[in-house]
Amino acid sequence: MRESDEGSGKATPDREETARSSAPAGPRKRFYARVGVNETPEGFAILLDDRPVRTPSRNVLAAPVREIAETIAAEWDAQHDLINPMTMPLTRLANSIIDGVTVRVDAVVEDIAKYLETDLLFYRASHPDALVAREATQWDPVLQWAAEALGARFIPAEGIVHVRQPDQAVTAVRKALPTDPWVVGALHVVTTLTGSALLAIALMRGRLDADEVWAAACVDEDWNSEQWGVDEEAAVQRAVRLVDFRAAATVLRARVEPAG
Repeated sequence: MRESDEGSGKATPDREETARSSAPAGPRKRFYARVGVNETPEGFAILLDDRPVRTPSRNVLAAPVREIAETIAAEWDAQHDLINPMTMPLTRLANSIIDGVTVRVDAVVEDIAKYLETDLLFYRASHPDALVAREATQWDPVLQWAAEALGARFIPAEGIVHVRQPDQAVTAVRKALPTDPWVVGALHVVTTLTGSALLAIALMRGRLDADEVWAAACVDEDWNSEQWGVDEEAAVQRAVRLVDFRAAATVLRARVEPAG
């Protein structure tokens, strides 16, 4: 995350940059008075005192639709004396997409597709019965939807031993993966945070909403908390993940029309 056009020379793009690494090391003083959005050739650009914001690789920070841009602008406007990048998840995600995903869409899509071999929804507990039932309640409808809507029939199994999934199912879901960089970037975040490409695609397609996807992704974690109590450190980490998850869900909601 950088200032507006005033500043140092152009930085060298880092194609492996992620949303988190796109932020500076720590807070800095707020240097602007006004935040706005303006339609430009790059999209809806975020302006600070009428100057466009630049990404770490010196690209214009611009979103493809106004709704996303206005949410990013609101993050900048919400900063007070200091700018804290960790309170600006959509800005960090936008930086990552613009600097990293747009130049390597195919590679990011491939990374999402890899989860189809080891998706969270495939590997089930063998006991206790209550957990087995809870996983089935949350996960079986998604597998059924994948079979009906995507033509992909996957094989759930007990335990953690790898089970090879049918090539036909993997191929069918690959065909459902997007090519738009913003959708790909957001889908990748949801996939990695949940451990499930199928949950991410269900969110993208409107089969599940964000709260339902998060609940499905946290079935085992919630079960353990109920049995043994909440681990405070794990709870803090989960809260951080949820912030990034909701930023990605915001992009998918604004960028994709539900397809059933």
